[in-house]
Amino acid sequence: SAMAIVSFRKDEVNYERKYFVSYPDSVMVLKFTADRPGMQNLIFSYGSNPEAIGDIKTDGPNRLLYTGRLKNNQMKFALRIQAINKGGSLNTTDGKFIVRNADEVIFLLTADTDYKLNFNPDFKDPKTYVGPDPDQTTLAMLDAAAAKNYNELCERHKTDYTQLFGRVKLQLNPHAPMTLQYPAVTDLPTHQRLARYRKGNPDYRLEEIYYQFGRYLLIASSRPGNLPANLQGMWANGVDGPWHVDYHNNINIQMNYWPACSTNLNECVWPLIDFIRTLVKPGEKTAQAYFGARGWTASISGNIFGFTSPLTDENMSWNFNPMAGPWLATHIWEYYDYTRDKKFLKEVGYDLIKSSANFAVDYLWHKPDGTYTAAPSTSPEHGPVDQGATFVHAVIREILLNAIDASKALGVDSKDRKQWQYVLNHLVPYQIGRYGQLMEWSTDIDDPTDEHRHVNHLFGLHPGHTLSPITTPELTNAAKVVLEHRGDGATGWSMGWKLNQWARLQDGNHAYKLFGNLLKNGTLDNLWDTHPPFQIDGNFGCSAGIAEMFVQSHDGAIHLLPALPDVWKQGTLKGIRCRGGFTVKEMKWENREFQTAVITSNIGGTLRIRTQTPLYLNGEKLTPSVQEVSDNPLLQSQSIRKPLIAANAPVCIPEYAQTYVYDIETNAGNEYILTARNQ
Repeated sequence: SAMAIVSFRKDEVNYERKYFVSYPDSVMVLKFTADRPGMQNLIFSYGSNPEAIGDIKTDGPNRLLYTGRLKNNQMKFALRIQAINKGGSLNTTDGKFIVRNADEVIFLLTADTDYKLNFNPDFKDPKTYVGPDPDQTTLAMLDAAAAKNYNELCERHKTDYTQLFGRVKLQLNPHAPMTLQYPAVTDLPTHQRLARYRKGNPDYRLEEIYYQFGRYLLIASSRPGNLPANLQGMWANGVDGPWHVDYHNNINIQMNYWPACSTNLNECVWPLIDFIRTLVKPGEKTAQAYFGARGWTASISGNIFGFTSPLTDENMSWNFNPMAGPWLATHIWEYYDYTRDKKFLKEVGYDLIKSSANFAVDYLWHKPDGTYTAAPSTSPEHGPVDQGATFVHAVIREILLNAIDASKALGVDSKDRKQWQYVLNHLVPYQIGRYGQLMEWSTDIDDPTDEHRHVNHLFGLHPGHTLSPITTPELTNAAKVVLEHRGDGATGWSMGWKLNQWARLQDGNHAYKLFGNLLKNGTLDNLWDTHPPFQIDGNFGCSAGIAEMFVQSHDGAIHLLPALPDVWKQGTLKGIRCRGGFTVKEMKWENREFQTAVITSNIGGTLRIRTQTPLYLNGEKLTPSVQEVSDNPLLQSQSIRKPLIAANAPVCIPEYAQTYVYDIETNAGNEYILTARNQ
């Protein structure tokens, strides 16, 4: 319900306090009650931040107003608080509410700054990011909220929140018996359950909670019209914090949004989209000034004031990341790929993708042998400056593929598409090193004992899609060697990334091991991820990884249960979204075997399904497809093998599970019932 409820008993009186923040009404609501009248004796004050200058004053008989400015950039902000008491007395003195002998008290709080998103900033204007006066916006919000009673505010909040949160439901081993020692483990406080889990006691409900907790955090910290979730989501005390509470563009902000579309929270992507849009104009200046390139880019660290340049640091091996912009741009395509919203692609997305692809092309060095390589380049936060880091090439592959697909979807820019395809075909290929590993750099200098937290060179495995057990089995095995070398530990977010990568390798047991390690060793008692310190991307990365264990759709097919671990023997999943405009409305499995799925086609078109099980559609046995596994243009490259599916036969993936692929023609709005047997 996205509410915080505190209850306690003192002197034979039961007290309760309820808190929620309403997105539709832009108000924080606090309600203080007790089971005996006249027990509310409270002092409510606002403690200003030492990094701000401001003052608080009475603003009517039951309101306070705090207005201030930050010391570092003079950003103006305001907070308005209204108290509503039932019984007793309410006074405002010295900027405080004093409540005596009330039966009930409700506080309404609105807050705002004068920051303004600007997609076309004028850097000669010192107020290019300055918007409406928060003194006035908070007044309008508070007046509107105060016109509603508590129950109305609460219901509007719950309706808004549960409409998002309730889209996805997950049950793991719902019939598994509880242990004899703790028959009511679900009644234990979360930190006690986590302590038991760390000792090896199974708790499938806790695993469900952790998955859903990531969705809750994203809903709470990333809604349309707001700023995107940063390194701490939005839960940072004060003006400054770890890493200055910035937007790290070399994985962290991207990881925050990995679960958004797959876990049916498309709306929550819009703050990221808008943030990327604010970077384009300054990013064009960075692209031209630093690299002489067309298009736009960003660097390792960004902010809401259009900062896109590399940081000022002598050590560029960790700081130099010109492909941060193209990586961000892949999220624009990702949003389209899930929604298939052509209006969005035409009006918002395509220009971002196209200009990012042009930057990538211009950045590359055309070598005398006819190939293209990225020089200079780095594997962010790890290793030397190189003349062809695998990570950079993987990101370039991804953005070029996105640009090609986007131009095809809109039927535009065939000339540009040919150039993108040509560069793609001549990009230096992935390389396998002396240990059988996917090489991280252009020379074979990888250290098999290195357990660094970043696994940048596996970008093509995840979040990209140019490495796959289906299309590139040899390279995928080389990626597996890298993960084995790096180990199953590291910081919270790193374990979250490796969880996704093991899921893409279709190794459910190893993915589950990373999930367990993250929950045991990378999670604080309140379920926040820890780097350390607290860093929210691990929460989001884990939720995304769990979704990848159940459903994958990155290679042109919807793969059901690609990485199901042995321990999750039975379960139900409802509401997962898939690329291509499909939703897995419900899926069930028993004894680790697929049973049934109901898939909704949101826009129509071909539904390509991959399973380890022969399928029936509406009682009729399906015939496996004889088409290619993927229509990915990259497969035209000599560096990637292009397997075919034999007629009426399963696809055999070396060292992986046997799979079947089916093509089903769908109509928009229809549901398709798939079963493992004729039911």
